[in-house]
Amino acid sequence: MTAFAPDSIVLNRKLPLWYQVSQSLRASILGRPEDAPLRLPTEEQLAGHYGVSVLTMRQALKELEDEGLISRHRRRGTFIEPAAQRAAPVRLLGSVDAIVAQQSGMSTRLLDHGTSPVPPDLAEHFPDGTDVMMYHRLRSDEGTGEPTNHARNYVRPDIAERIHPADLERWPMTRVLRDVVGARISRITDTVEARLADPETARLLQVPLLSPILHYTGISYDEDGRALDVARIHYRGDRFSFTVTLDAD
Repeated sequence: MTAFAPDSIVLNRKLPLWYQVSQSLRASILGRPEDAPLRLPTEEQLAGHYGVSVLTMRQALKELEDEGLISRHRRRGTFIEPAAQRAAPVRLLGSVDAIVAQQSGMSTRLLDHGTSPVPPDLAEHFPDGTDVMMYHRLRSDEGTGEPTNHARNYVRPDIAERIHPADLERWPMTRVLRDVVGARISRITDTVEARLADPETARLLQVPLLSPILHYTGISYDEDGRALDVARIHYRGDRFSFTVTLDAD
């Protein structure tokens, strides 16, 4: 029987090895393809794959077993639980309509909003002013209530004065900018980075500190090439993968 092939990881010797291995294997399980085998390699094979001791590997597997992601059977082996939820893809497609559709399907809570100095690393996007309006939101799965990402949006003041905070609990920012404010969005640029959960993100998304996080930055521009909004979103790394589709024409 073919065994599931987990991703590789470069271990940081300053952090507990069992924790890093469990988080890497967890992400591999939740991000697995639909047709991936459910049987895991043996403890010895997994230990060799990650370059750790069998004892460390056993501790990592126990963590995943306690979460209900895997089950262990004497003489039969270790298996991924079929019900273990696979990561939801976040597809970066080539239209504003596609991005609006992708951002829907989650419940949203506005945590905070107000005038804020332009963050120094965003100054190039807001060269005409010293302040922006900041909106901080937490998004959760509508079905389970599980938090999935938290986002901060930095919006030009002349645009923000036309945004009602309640709109941001009903609709994604892109839709509010386009359909409520009436802004003509000419393009959106996206950047995705791999990071580790800081204390705030770990608390909001209910994940362990230093868990893998996908950090997304999206910048919406108007027809004059001026930034309307800069979005910074922290996605749970065990629930999302990013796919980019490029059309040949």
